[in-house]
Amino acid sequence: MATDARSADSQVAPLASPVHPPAKLGYREYCCFPDDGRRHEIIDGDHYVNPAPSTYHQTVSRRLQHQLYTQIELTGRGVVYNAPVDVQLTDHDIVQPDLVVVLTSRMQMITPTKIKGVPDLLVEILSPSTASNDATLKKQLYERVGVAEYWIVDPDNHTLEQLVLTDGRYARRPDAGSIPLSILEGVAVRLADVW
Repeated sequence: MATDARSADSQVAPLASPVHPPAKLGYREYCCFPDDGRRHEIIDGDHYVNPAPSTYHQTVSRRLQHQLYTQIELTGRGVVYNAPVDVQLTDHDIVQPDLVVVLTSRMQMITPTKIKGVPDLLVEILSPSTASNDATLKKQLYERVGVAEYWIVDPDNHTLEQLVLTDGRYARRPDAGSIPLSILEGVAVRLADVW
């Protein structure tokens, strides 16, 4: 006896309701972003994408990293990471700063896959595509989560803005030819060796 197609369809379980993404993105969603050579970040649950940095940007990054590495990591006072490294500041804030410093006393935040917590120093090097976010959005984020020191480096204008957390707000340190870290005594970056 032939079965009516309509009655067979009525035997099929109804489709599940569509799965709606969470109101704010988190690390689980972050891990699903493609490995496409661009920088993917989540700030306050929103996804941001930037192209790979320029060669001069990377030169400045390497020179800064070298000075920090020799004074911090080689002396056993902490570690220095360069991008890309995932830094999960909160459940809905995952960034890839250009440079990250974690002092020895806080190494427990370093996991095999990411840094989970608030590092001691974050450095962002401006690019045309990131300058606005680095100077405003990330500055507000880093201040809100309590990053003790934040550097905004402008390779085109040869400037380094040093922001130090004081009473929960960033205070700008005066410009100088040498930038002493506020988080670690005896460490300073010579800007003449960066540009």
